[in-house]
Amino acid sequence: MASRAYNIPNLLTYARILAVPLIVVCFFLEGRLQSSDFARWTALTIFVAASITDYLDGYLARIWNQTSNIGKMLDPIADKLLIASVLLLMAADGTIAGWSLWAAITILCREILVSGLREYLAALKVSVPVTQIAKWKTTAQMFALAFLLAGPAGDKVLPYTTEAGITLLWIAAILTIYTGYDYFRAGAKHMVD
Repeated sequence: MASRAYNIPNLLTYARILAVPLIVVCFFLEGRLQSSDFARWTALTIFVAASITDYLDGYLARIWNQTSNIGKMLDPIADKLLIASVLLLMAADGTIAGWSLWAAITILCREILVSGLREYLAALKVSVPVTQIAKWKTTAQMFALAFLLAGPAGDKVLPYTTEAGITLLWIAAILTIYTGYDYFRAGAKHMVD
């Protein structure tokens, strides 16, 4: 049992969770370092590595037949921690501002609502499988957040990096609404007595 908890797919999930405070630390250091660009590039590197583990942990668990209950529980939690923390950091530093805050709020609200729905349905022993469009939604979120993490530092290398991130954030928000509706429609019949 202990070996299942410490298999490679689960270690990747744990690493994704540990990436969250590291990214936050980069943003606290950003104001204290001579070059705030270094902090952004470091946060981006950690985020990209964490995003890759999101793909790898599930893939490896399936092909190596190493799925576990702890992995099934922690994987979506790790995703939501990563996405929510970066969205909040980007809003706090002003990279996401104005109307674009609505895209971030939409994504955060959907993640919380779907988590609650999944927990409720799990208690009823009802499984709601992840759809292909939900995977695209996660991919769009990860790309949007990567561009936004690069932000002003990225704009110096590739003009309109931040604007590309905002555009991708809105695309992710639209996919988020669609997949959220999909989950609620699938779960609605189980919520009515």
